[in-house]
Amino acid sequence: MHFLPLLLLVAGSATVAGAARRTPVPAPLLLVAVGLVVSYLPGVPHYELDPEIVLPLILPPLLYTAASDSSYLDLRAQLRPVALLSVGYVLFATLVVGWAAYLIVPGLSLTAALVLGAVVAPPDAVAATAVARRVGLPSRITTILQGESLVNDATAITAYRVALAATVGEGASWTGGIVEFLVAAVGGVVVGLLLMVPIHWLRTHLKEALLQNTLSLLIPFVAYGLAEWVHASGVLAVVVVGLYLGYRNWQVDFATRLQEEAVWKMVAFLLESAVFALIGLQLPVVLEGLDEYEGASATWYAVAVFLVVVATRFVWVYPATFLPRILSRRIREREDNPTWKGPFVISWAGMRGVVSLAIAFSIPLTVHGGDDFPGRNLILFLTFTTVIGTLVIQGLTLPPLIRVLKLPGRDQQAETLAEANAQAQASRAAEARLDELLADERNELPPPLQDRLRAVLERRRNAVWERLGAINPVTGESVDDTYSRLSREMIGAERAVFVRLRDGRYIDDEMLRTLLRRLDLEEAAVYREAS
Repeated sequence: MHFLPLLLLVAGSATVAGAARRTPVPAPLLLVAVGLVVSYLPGVPHYELDPEIVLPLILPPLLYTAASDSSYLDLRAQLRPVALLSVGYVLFATLVVGWAAYLIVPGLSLTAALVLGAVVAPPDAVAATAVARRVGLPSRITTILQGESLVNDATAITAYRVALAATVGEGASWTGGIVEFLVAAVGGVVVGLLLMVPIHWLRTHLKEALLQNTLSLLIPFVAYGLAEWVHASGVLAVVVVGLYLGYRNWQVDFATRLQEEAVWKMVAFLLESAVFALIGLQLPVVLEGLDEYEGASATWYAVAVFLVVVATRFVWVYPATFLPRILSRRIREREDNPTWKGPFVISWAGMRGVVSLAIAFSIPLTVHGGDDFPGRNLILFLTFTTVIGTLVIQGLTLPPLIRVLKLPGRDQQAETLAEANAQAQASRAAEARLDELLADERNELPPPLQDRLRAVLERRRNAVWERLGAINPVTGESVDDTYSRLSREMIGAERAVFVRLRDGRYIDDEMLRTLLRRLDLEEAAVYREAS
């Protein structure tokens, strides 16, 4: 891809994603829709999704951000449903969708149909959580969907490789496929375990935030590349490293955390926007090779495969939810009894994404002996229509579905109360430490500065409680909201004076940057305390 088309893709997708924030339509859906429309406008560059770019260059950073932002403890608590979805469901969907495609499409070999099954098997929970975040899914369901999306790509890629080997004539067996899957999975986890401790040591011993963030940007590519080099799962290596570093992130200094959060938010925003736009832009590419199929036939195949994909998830999710409870007394005693609503939402949230398309585009043009790969163009088309169908149909209906089912969302009052209690305990520890330090004559401070330290601590302690308390009858703000707003107004007044002094040549630009940085840090502190 040349520079100008790439620049247009990134700039255009970022613009659409930014505009989506002002509409009720989730960004992934609007990006796909705009991509579909733009793909046929005259003068638009020809975009073909390159798996050699998506899998090693786009997938690792997206996986890393998702893993580092996930809760290791929550995922461990939901290990069974996550494993049943990310491994069991993907393999089940590969077989069921593949067998159904073999029966539906005349002349499509069983091995080629299983390739299709593996390609469309992994849901893209990034899209599902992006859609559902606006209406507030229960935290357990969100954790399960996020955990599924971290691991299911590894399962699907391995299943795809086994089915592909059988199709191109390299030979494959059930035993060989199971061995390959285990080697890839165990190898990926081992690579992640070997990398995570030394990488964390580097992060905590590099003294400059700029160097630490440079390392942070390299981590997902190093983990993925090293794992793939030893024929292990790069996906699992990235996930293991990301979970560990996210769990240990508190041990990194504050400057690194502030920069890292901003950098990775920008990276994730740009990559997610670009990949969803790329999905829509693939329409001309996937239609090019369908000349051998009649329009009505191809449409029927697409509808049938889409319905099988959707139904297969329901067929798997409900037994996977309730059977373990029936078979295990320990599960019944330890876990609350689920209703039918949670599994229904999880089933309907099985939207497919860019990974499916990237795998499909990696299908070789020919098989062993030089013959064309059987049904490659049709597999591309069916993958594309399944991705578009799940994103549009399920994506648009998921928010109203959640509202209709009236699933209990996050308990904001209980979460604020827990936050306030945690802050109270931390403040007591900080106050005790301050008294201990001030008792040492080496730490002597004038009383006004001592009072200032205690005032800051008191404000932090009271800020969370105030969110539960009084509201200004005129503005509707809490005391903490008013304090934050007035603080930002005062900082804004200071900033205007500094700029006016620079413009009048009383201070130079270097001094202006120093003064503005101090104000920026103060404003950031006010903002973070208020958020």
